Amino acid sequence: MFELILLIIILAFLFEFMDSAAGMGFGTGLAPLLLLLGYSPLQVVPTLLISEAISGLIDAYFDNEFENVDFSFRPLSYSTKLALIIALFGCIAIIFSIFLTYVALDLPVSFIKIYVAILVLLMGVFAIFRTRITQKDDVDPKPRMLICFAAIAGFNKGIGGGGYGPVITLGQIHSGIYEKSATAIVSFSESIVSVVGIFTFFLTSVVAGVDIDLILLPSVFAGGYIGALLTPYITRVLPNKIWRYIIPTYAIGIGIFLLMKLFFL
Repeated sequence: MFELILLIIILAFLFEFMDSAAGMGFGTGLAPLLLLLGYSPLQVVPTLLISEAISGLIDAYFDNEFENVDFSFRPLSYSTKLALIIALFGCIAIIFSIFLTYVALDLPVSFIKIYVAILVLLMGVFAIFRTRITQKDDVDPKPRMLICFAAIAGFNKGIGGGGYGPVITLGQIHSGIYEKSATAIVSFSESIVSVVGIFTFFLTSVVAGVDIDLILLPSVFAGGYIGALLTPYITRVLPNKIWRYIIPTYAIGIGIFLLMKLFFL
């Protein structure tokens, strides 16, 4: 039992470290592994939401301190506005997806995993292609494109606990957002969406009798908390040019990894 708890803490740390650095991977990478270890979706998804609600705020705070992004409310900075817009549509989508999946319908878990894996893989390939054809730092941002990405990301997160970071991070890059800022904006918006997801889960538990089990929370949170503390400095010191390749390459890796687990492992 101790070995299993230690393994989960280490996995949570590694995936949160990469999630905070590249804007993706904690829920998308950790959720399938926890399911593979025998835990149920109602043990995995609420736990990941609670952990990411807290670790996302920690990461966003330190990203702001290390000047990877400018979060301010008086006056409202561009990054803060963008994060709030993304969070708004993500919140609407996560409420809908939780209700649809755990109350109204019985969607196959394998179908959702395949959908998320293919989506992430294609977005990673597209981001690599975009990086190859343009190296400019002065791409005009197109934040309206992010509304669709935010809705898809929130829907993914409510169903399987993952698939938020890859969609929003790569969606921001496609929309012309600076890579280091993109990962910080993901952490901030994901934290807000996760809080709404937590309340939605507990509401469905009370109203519809959905059985939520938080047995994984202490170990997942412990690893995720440490990862969130360490990553912002790494993001600060590495050149932005590196993240242009790390982020999409990592997304492709996640997509391939998920598909391999579904069909070959």
